[in-house]
Amino acid sequence: MPLLRPGPASQDMRDFLALLEQRGQLRRISAPVDPDLELAAITDRVLGLGGPALLFENVIGSSMPVAVNLMGTLERVVWSMGLDNAQQLEDLGTRLALLQQPRPPKGLQETRQFASVFWDLIKARPDLDLTPPCHQQVLRGDALNLDNLPLIRPWPGDASGVITLGLVITKDPETGVPNVGVYRLQRQSPKTMTVHWLSVRGGARHLRKAAAMGQKLEVAIAIGVHPLLIMAAATPIPVQLSEWLFAGLYAGEGVRLTGCKTLDLKVPSHSEVVLEGTITPGEELEDGPFGDHMGFYGGVESSPLVRFHCVTQRRDPIFLTTFSGRPPKEEAMLAIALNRIYTPILRQQVPEIVDFFLPMEALSYKLAVIAIDKSYPGQAKRAAMAFWSALPQFTYTKFVVVVDANINVRDPRQVVWAIAAQVDPQRDLFVLENTPFDSLDFASEHLGLGGRMAIDATTKIGPEKRHEWGEPLSRDADLESRVDARWQELGLEDLGSEEPDPSLFGYVMESLCRHAMVKKT
Repeated sequence: MPLLRPGPASQDMRDFLALLEQRGQLRRISAPVDPDLELAAITDRVLGLGGPALLFENVIGSSMPVAVNLMGTLERVVWSMGLDNAQQLEDLGTRLALLQQPRPPKGLQETRQFASVFWDLIKARPDLDLTPPCHQQVLRGDALNLDNLPLIRPWPGDASGVITLGLVITKDPETGVPNVGVYRLQRQSPKTMTVHWLSVRGGARHLRKAAAMGQKLEVAIAIGVHPLLIMAAATPIPVQLSEWLFAGLYAGEGVRLTGCKTLDLKVPSHSEVVLEGTITPGEELEDGPFGDHMGFYGGVESSPLVRFHCVTQRRDPIFLTTFSGRPPKEEAMLAIALNRIYTPILRQQVPEIVDFFLPMEALSYKLAVIAIDKSYPGQAKRAAMAFWSALPQFTYTKFVVVVDANINVRDPRQVVWAIAAQVDPQRDLFVLENTPFDSLDFASEHLGLGGRMAIDATTKIGPEKRHEWGEPLSRDADLESRVDARWQELGLEDLGSEEPDPSLFGYVMESLCRHAMVKKT
């Protein structure tokens, strides 16, 4: 099976906007809109309704249109990968899993699969663009003014305007290996911004190395790239590949890059805007507060200061942005897609895991439901422990619910049934205390230090049970087939076979969550 071909990596954001418009998933807004609070408020309503991507063509205070909500539905994220449905993301994950922990192939078929993947690696090498669109305009000196960018301020308590979907590009001062991440940047002055990254991220590691070597760290911010590149940069799986090569694997061909005007860094040649600057180690300013994905304002932290000295951009550039907050948000849609890609990789590391799901309502990482093929006592606890340590992004997963393989992890009704019917809190809850934790999780008693819990909602076997359980209810397969065959005869074909609307059974999760938040405030 060849690696999926999402489409040319040389495609730019404008190509994706054209695709969305062709498919009726882009709405142009010509009325004037304020980037301070108003733009995000409008987008938030559209996003909550599962609405289209938006292109604000008349943004107050800037000549640049603003594109937002490009990845506001799972369907659009899948399209950005050049795919047709979410299941194909797992096919891609299966291929990437071969690179995660390669082992000698068994048999001719696996040998062919390995050969195909390594051929894909060769084709995924970046290409150099000698006439890059992002160099059509070059701004330096007095012409460089960050106030010309339509930086949005999403929430009333936010400190300033932000860049949220820029690719932040640095390189290791020793090895020269680049790192591409998606970090928030806050405007501090017309020529400076602070960058907010966790200490474990690649950019932060590069800054520490630069400090030890007594030199500045070069930083480029590429804004307005094809969503495929954002997906690649947001995929933190521990594969020894550069993000550019990883993006090439996603795309099926090499990403087109170009050198910066003033830095020894490469950026996507079709970027709408590129900011070039440096960080002097130790030079920091207060960053925040900002509304975050937890649904609360984050704190104020001292963060590295980036001093920009050059801006390059396309003619008539389009600014790409998004914002955080309680789901649904674009970042939650990205996480759902990445969930599908991670699944085969996770199965490779923890073979008993059949499927897993990170619900959007649990911020796409705070709670995981994993289904296992259970064969021995205590296996659910082992699977939970293995999950927490399998990939770095699962380090901050607070709750793990382990269910049997026959439970659909994406159906809350089935998961709730498994918990209610198969869990004894005295026996089936497993708590780890005082583990390293997300500093944005204000529920923790100590910021950065918290507990995590696993719930064994699997069928109990062997010494896990001290008495016999009743026989599970089921119907003979022949009877079910006979009913299927008579469905039209019975005059019931109009009922269809799709899953019913969960609201028919009392599920109004969004309304309940909103009501709970209102009561709390």
